[in-house]
Amino acid sequence: MAAAKDGGFPVDPLHQFEIRTLIQIGEGDLLSFTNSSLWMLITVAAVSLFFSLGSLRARIVPSRLQSCNEILYEMISRMVRENVGSEGRRWFPFIFTLFLLLLFGNLLGLIPGSFTFTSHLAVTFALAATIFVGVTIIGFVYHGLGYFRILFPEGAPLWTAVILVPIELISYLSRPISLSMRLFANMMAGHILLKVFAGFIILMGVAGILPLAVLIGITALEFLVAVLQAYIFTILTCVYLHDAIHLH
Repeated sequence: MAAAKDGGFPVDPLHQFEIRTLIQIGEGDLLSFTNSSLWMLITVAAVSLFFSLGSLRARIVPSRLQSCNEILYEMISRMVRENVGSEGRRWFPFIFTLFLLLLFGNLLGLIPGSFTFTSHLAVTFALAATIFVGVTIIGFVYHGLGYFRILFPEGAPLWTAVILVPIELISYLSRPISLSMRLFANMMAGHILLKVFAGFIILMGVAGILPLAVLIGITALEFLVAVLQAYIFTILTCVYLHDAIHLH
């Protein structure tokens, strides 16, 4: 509130993204346990608890929690079947885990006082780069050097290779950048917007009913964005995996 007393904005919208060291491991911050690490562990624990409780007393007529488990499982299973094909079944555990990590990480980040690790480019790029390298390896395993055909669309005239190959190469190499930036930018922008309107409510006092109503609407929208961004990140992973297996 010091900023408010000095006539400044009472809420720092960027303070929520600050990485804080909780446990120092060795010298420097490279191996330190941070608030980001903590909320990653909390996310993993929440996912594990969610599915453990849902399957603890599995019944033919499922409980609400079991139904939620089965709906999520079937949704991602259908996504893999439709976008990758039958060959994608072997990578279903990874894709399902990826979706749950992003979904729960995004949603838990909406809790006041929590930390949204998906709002940091270092995290989202690490995930995207891992997917990019893995998909590229899978492509070469399936097709050998023939995987380079992904840079030249089938049926295109040979003389267009001079134009198409550089374009396709740039597009291919930009995948981890676009994949990570999309998630990072959407989560960060939404959280900044929430903080800014929260600051208006504090500044306006009783008259803050209007920004409060807007804040409630933005919170509902941010909830939708959290789910949607996890879904988009996952389905693009499936699309990249499809390209690696089936080429274009």
